[in-house]
Amino acid sequence: MSPDQLTYDNPVERHSHIVPKASWQPLPGLDAKLDPKADHGEETYRGLGRLPGRKALITGGDSGIGAAVAIAFAREGADVAISYLPEEQVDADAIAALVRAEGRTCVQLPGDIRDREFCRKLVADAVEGLGGLDILVNNAAHQVYHQSFDELDEDDLERTIKTNLYAMNWITRDALPHLSAGATIINSTSVQGYNPSPQIINYASTKFAINGFTKALAHDLAPRGIRVNAVAPGPVWTPLQVSDGQPSSKLDGFGSSSWLGRTSQPVEQAPAYVFLASPESSFIVGEVINVNGGANVP
Repeated sequence: MSPDQLTYDNPVERHSHIVPKASWQPLPGLDAKLDPKADHGEETYRGLGRLPGRKALITGGDSGIGAAVAIAFAREGADVAISYLPEEQVDADAIAALVRAEGRTCVQLPGDIRDREFCRKLVADAVEGLGGLDILVNNAAHQVYHQSFDELDEDDLERTIKTNLYAMNWITRDALPHLSAGATIINSTSVQGYNPSPQIINYASTKFAINGFTKALAHDLAPRGIRVNAVAPGPVWTPLQVSDGQPSSKLDGFGSSSWLGRTSQPVEQAPAYVFLASPESSFIVGEVINVNGGANVP
């Protein structure tokens, strides 16, 4: 094909057929019931062999960004273990099938990462099932909105902090003995870690903390040859949004305030994780890649 015959994808129009609309699901939310369906790259992500033989543990790997990362990693040549809540088994089975269709191993690890003992078992079972570990993606998160700070539920505050922060610390500490030079840790933070919304102040607070955790841990582990970085997504169409992650009134046209005028799909987040996991990013340490469709962030 000659250069004058090439056509280029317009990012404004990409995924324009997937228009978020008001809907609701009980926690934790299922991709199997999400309407409209999100794009995790099932039909579109094309691997280029960036992660041959790598072994990755992905928390929250059953749906949303974690599912897209699992598919992308498998198509780049990695075996993956995915953690998820037992209630999300139907989504986890679908992603596992896609990973295995690529000829890669998928270890399924249901449980609640708010439980310290489960986190220990999670890492141990991932290492056993994969035959080692050299990529850790701390992605699982909990988000529930509240109308005002006065209405912030203290039980939900505890659940948010345990899921988003405690578990990240626990799982990372348990994984470290298995990681050697060349290993990578990738944390999922958020645009909320820079531009917080008052209705999810508890969630946003944890994302600010993850930014700091990422940079401090990166400094600590860099001499060992273990790189730590993060990805900060903007609005992404996932089950988290419809299971009280946002008020239903905000779901119609969700993400339209981005500079591209739309929300992102999970498949659009996955390449950042692939890049940070691969040797191509070998001199990138303690950084946060913002995949937000346009926003004023540092």
